[in-house]
Amino acid sequence: MKKMKKILAIVLLTSIVGCKKDLLDTSPYSSVSTATMWTTDNLTDLGVAGIYSSFRLLMGHSGLISPYELYQFDRFSYTGQARFDEPLLTGTITAGDPLFMNVWKIQYEGIQRANDALKNIPIKSPSTGEKKAKYIAEAKFLRAYFYFRLNQLYKGVPIYLEPFTAVEAIKGRSSEDEVWNQILADLNDCIAETNFPDRYPAGNANYGHATKAAAYALRGKVYLYRKDWAKAAADFQKVKDAGHTLFADYKALFKEANEQCPEMIFSIQHRSESGYGNNMQLFCGWPSVYSRGWNYYMPSPHLVDLYENNDGSKFDWDKIIPGYNSLTENEREVFFLRNNLTEAEKAAAALRGAKMSLYLPQGNEERIKKAYENRDPRLQANVVTPYSTFRGAYNFTNVESLQFMRWPFRGQAQADGDIQSDTQINFFYFYRKFVAEGVNEIVDRNYGPIDFPIFRYADVLLMWAEALNEDGQLNEAIAKVNEVRQRAGVALLNSNVATAVGGKDDLRLRIRNERRVEFPNEGINYFDELRWGTWKTTVFQTGNGRKQVWGTNVGNYSYKGDFLNVWPIPTSEIQMNVNLVQNPGWID
Repeated sequence: MKKMKKILAIVLLTSIVGCKKDLLDTSPYSSVSTATMWTTDNLTDLGVAGIYSSFRLLMGHSGLISPYELYQFDRFSYTGQARFDEPLLTGTITAGDPLFMNVWKIQYEGIQRANDALKNIPIKSPSTGEKKAKYIAEAKFLRAYFYFRLNQLYKGVPIYLEPFTAVEAIKGRSSEDEVWNQILADLNDCIAETNFPDRYPAGNANYGHATKAAAYALRGKVYLYRKDWAKAAADFQKVKDAGHTLFADYKALFKEANEQCPEMIFSIQHRSESGYGNNMQLFCGWPSVYSRGWNYYMPSPHLVDLYENNDGSKFDWDKIIPGYNSLTENEREVFFLRNNLTEAEKAAAALRGAKMSLYLPQGNEERIKKAYENRDPRLQANVVTPYSTFRGAYNFTNVESLQFMRWPFRGQAQADGDIQSDTQINFFYFYRKFVAEGVNEIVDRNYGPIDFPIFRYADVLLMWAEALNEDGQLNEAIAKVNEVRQRAGVALLNSNVATAVGGKDDLRLRIRNERRVEFPNEGINYFDELRWGTWKTTVFQTGNGRKQVWGTNVGNYSYKGDFLNVWPIPTSEIQMNVNLVQNPGWID
């Protein structure tokens, strides 16, 4: 059951905040005049809620497709992929693409709302001094976060610290370093504010608001970008000091019942109502209430292969199926075919290139299932693997043991049947994380109830490990990684030969892989790969693309140059503001 804490953090203010037209709506309060806004305690509450509602701008719902939610950015990552070709990955995108414009627009709308609060709360609001101080800290945190997102992608943007009109939005770009400095200034103010709490316990009426722990987490991440390792580590220690800890059960962590556990530091709040929920079920989910899912965003086979064996040794297909690695991708399809194929199905598989001489009519499913056994438990928590089961639903009735991943697809999503998805012509992995199970977990696929974490403690621990390792504190870094691995149920580092750490460079790679397998579908890996400078070598490795489970591409990626690592200033913004200079390499 949703607590009252949801109300302030996710109010859309449809009667207060007007529709946005260009970069910003210069008259954002359509039902409350500019002179009146902020002049009562209630309007102060609603005005601050309007800043938080910036997280929901352009979020798809009621059947609309929106690519702007954070988790969907995993489609550009090493660990995720999309159902359709993505222009950013196929090399056909231009600076005029709506992706760049809308992400820019959303962040600046949030900045404008925060600026409005910061200007007017001190001079107009009748709220108590303590409440106003807390809200000012929240607004500065949110402004810092929106600038953080811009700087991650565009590497230097105009800085506006006062509300402004479209006519006044003519500043040139500040440098990337200048933007980091402004973010740090806002976060320093948050952290120094005595009325800004360290954290809120579950069930608190203010749960969902920003906290000092969230500010430390964000500031620590900024320090990672600046390679200021000691300061990053110190801030991550402060998050721990605030009382954040790991939740015991990794799989259960991503359920509604545990969304306020101490692992969650700051999340986008959702509830099962139109306009207020997430749409993960729509884009990543299974037919929990409906008979089919859309399956737009999916795990990459690279992610699945990264999950280690339980003893910490690297997974190797040849250890399960000798000779697997020497076959072509198309030939490997044979191992994923269901038992007892019809003659027509065998012929079709052979035409696709499957090496049918290796097919086992009575044991093919059992053979491939062994590849997913005795692995890091996070694999099964995050991914639906071939011939695994899922507690789904059919015709609004719970089905306890659906056999999900059969290939080729035959029947409907009913008891002991196959799940029908929009990807029946191809065989992809699918997400289990965040996906509702049965009819009781979700009311409608367009608005799911599960909160989306922006910062959680496992992220802090692994960033902390990264900072410690880069600062030469190897043993301390290993201990942080092992906290995450112990919760996952996989062998600890330095517990056997396979997990023995061979020094700083080796641990760096291990930390990066730990982040890849811990955070799929959380919108983290794409930004990590950009920050590490590894996006080209991982995502654009030779022959990579959107892959079926056995590795065959159904769409090829094409790396057109290093300019892809920095997003372009949107064409429409450059046309409106002659002082903006485009990032090198981009075509308007």
